[in-house]
Amino acid sequence: MHKLKFIISGGGTGGHIYPAIAIANELKTRFSDAEFLFVGAKDKMEMQKVPQAGYQIEGLWITGLQRKLTLQNVLFPMKLANSLWNSRKIIRKFNPDVVIGTGGFASGPLVQAANSFNIPTLIQEQNSYPGITNKLLSKKAKTICVAYENLERFFPANKIVLTGNPVRQDLLQVNLKRREAIKYFNLDPTKKTLVVLGGSLGARRINKLIEKEIYHIISKDIQIIWQCGKLYYHDYNHFTDRKIVQVVAFIDRMDLVYAAADFVISRAGASSISELCLIGKPTIFIPSPNVAEDHQTKNARAIVDKNGAILLNESELDEKFETVFSDLITNQNLQTTLSENIKKLAKPNATKDIVEEIIKLIESQKS
Repeated sequence: MHKLKFIISGGGTGGHIYPAIAIANELKTRFSDAEFLFVGAKDKMEMQKVPQAGYQIEGLWITGLQRKLTLQNVLFPMKLANSLWNSRKIIRKFNPDVVIGTGGFASGPLVQAANSFNIPTLIQEQNSYPGITNKLLSKKAKTICVAYENLERFFPANKIVLTGNPVRQDLLQVNLKRREAIKYFNLDPTKKTLVVLGGSLGARRINKLIEKEIYHIISKDIQIIWQCGKLYYHDYNHFTDRKIVQVVAFIDRMDLVYAAADFVISRAGASSISELCLIGKPTIFIPSPNVAEDHQTKNARAIVDKNGAILLNESELDEKFETVFSDLITNQNLQTTLSENIKKLAKPNATKDIVEEIIKLIESQKS
């Protein structure tokens, strides 16, 4: 049997990169001698994160369209043409069996180029409201793996497979790591822990909220792990008090931070939601309103409608946060209900199911 080759493209944010790496890792366990090439956007975080995970990556000169007139938008047609040209060169040279797109700027030209060579493509859509890239690519993709129901209005129904989003495999057993987590973060085992997650780059509005409410939170005998993002670390690092508050730019051990958490405040990116479903901790979602089609609110709403989490929009934080948070931390029945309901929405086998779909594409090519 010839050595299989896979190109995986996606990036811009951790939400596109980590699913891509998870899929590659699972493929590697099935096909140990397979070759992998990642394709990302130059100057984006995938150019560091993918090599750290042990994979080769090439960068395209591509950015997304801005919502207002900027130099980036003026350059966009040139960048797109350049990226399509380079994508075709990459595909000719590497000659993959399957191309997988996990969303983000770079996956557009790369998957489009693969389609033009009749190489089977699979796209993985993490959100409940797809971005424009995947909507366009879906016309020629062979398979579309999704994490939410009712996406037939965006994608051809006969290509959709409901798999869920890939999650880090080290999250499957977080409930067994509580003691290790308490020690790792040097926490007080007698106090409850709030974990605040703003996404890989941080979330300005969530940081402002915690800054305003920090003394209210710790007055409830709660300790905080506050991931503020690398863009904001220098603004908030002075709040660090090893006994009660830990301010960090980035969390390397997500398994341990989830194991330590009693409550979570988080953005509503697709990967974060999939992880939070798996770990089942009582969660307040504060969606970013600054994303395409307000998809984070739609992601959160899909969980909240099943009574699995609390949703607070940025516009209502000043008015409602203290009441909602106080109710959550004092109401044991609410905590149990949220935990049980969010866990029902978890799809722990998502990565394996996506890889099964990739294997079907390989086999259909052979036949």
